Amino acid sequence: MKRGFYTIMAAQFFSSLADNALFVAAIELIRASGGAEWQRAALVPMFALFYVVLAPFVGAFADAWPKGRVMFFSNAIKVVGCLLMLFSVHPLLAYAIVGLGAAAYSPAKYGILTELLPSSQLVKANGWIEGLTIGSIILGVLLGGQLVGNRVSSALLSVDLPYIDTPIDSPAEAAICVLVFIYILAAWFNTRIPLTGVAMRPMPANKLALLGDFWQCNNRLWRDKLGQISLATTTLFWGVSGNLRYIVLAWSAAALGYSTTQASSLVGVVAVGTAVGAIVASVRMRLDQATSVMPLGIAMGVLVIAMNFISNVWVAAPFLILLGALGGFLVVPMNALLQHRGHNLMGAGRSIAVQNFNEQACILLLGAFYSLSTGLGMSAFGAITAFGLVVAGVMWLIKRWHASNLVHHRAEIDRLLDIARSDNSHG
Repeated sequence: MKRGFYTIMAAQFFSSLADNALFVAAIELIRASGGAEWQRAALVPMFALFYVVLAPFVGAFADAWPKGRVMFFSNAIKVVGCLLMLFSVHPLLAYAIVGLGAAAYSPAKYGILTELLPSSQLVKANGWIEGLTIGSIILGVLLGGQLVGNRVSSALLSVDLPYIDTPIDSPAEAAICVLVFIYILAAWFNTRIPLTGVAMRPMPANKLALLGDFWQCNNRLWRDKLGQISLATTTLFWGVSGNLRYIVLAWSAAALGYSTTQASSLVGVVAVGTAVGAIVASVRMRLDQATSVMPLGIAMGVLVIAMNFISNVWVAAPFLILLGALGGFLVVPMNALLQHRGHNLMGAGRSIAVQNFNEQACILLLGAFYSLSTGLGMSAFGAITAFGLVVAGVMWLIKRWHASNLVHHRAEIDRLLDIARSDNSHG
């Protein structure tokens, strides 16, 4: 791997660490202020909001500027969102601003991989990035849980700055203050990312023209016989896993009686399994083998439903590790295949923006459904059953879709796989 790759990894680690710790802190901030359960569940779709709204623009923006600089400004936006939480803006609105920064960050984070590395290293790079991201999720949710816990928050709140009166009066606010400094550290790493030498693609003078360009790119990926399958799979996976992060917290409270600090550890357990699955996939899988992992998606759905029958933490922990491992092994080769096809069809930034739009739209819709269901009195167990049925059923339909493509478009798929094999061996 080139040296710049490790700088990207460091920047991604600290940015993602803060993102996940902030999720826990925002939940606690709403809970402590007396906010309803549906508001806590709504944090997930609010974070996804700007991914969907700005999808036509952020990809082109990432392709028009050096991606290290884009990542720096994105982390600065996240800092603004944290400060808004500290100055009494409603957590849902402030968290949406953090989501705005994340939406701008993602195309640059993944797009720079295709600029910096050859195709033969994409699966391995994705495995390391996803594994590192999952590691930051593990540590992030644990960090968030500890920061809002009594022991650490008491120490933080006891710090008194002379002659300065701050608005930091609760454990959640103290945690958010710490996370501001982690975002600043991530932004510093962004300034150390080297230029890749890839020519920038200027944004058009009429920014609304990007809407048409985006929908053309979106349609191009959905028409591609390999792109459509990898896009459908990653869209479903991230739509479910994005909401599962909160559902595990709600399930932990309902099934095990856990507090926010205790429940955050189980979210980390899922992430441990995902990291293991991602790293194994990066070592064992090739681009042209990516579609062979689809049955794992059906198995994931079945395992999600089985969560309803677990009430013992010693059973829950290995079970959640297995669930995460299946997801990690599923998403890494599919994500690499999607990046490969997108890079060939339209360029890295635009491709990632299309991917983010579809995945975050799925997170937003499923999150809105869960929030509405919670507001109407649906239990965490019912939501888990619904999510499991959705992921298993839709994954089965995607598998059937690919099988139909193999029957009717075999020559085209073989040609695309030959490209993947060639790039994998000569990139």
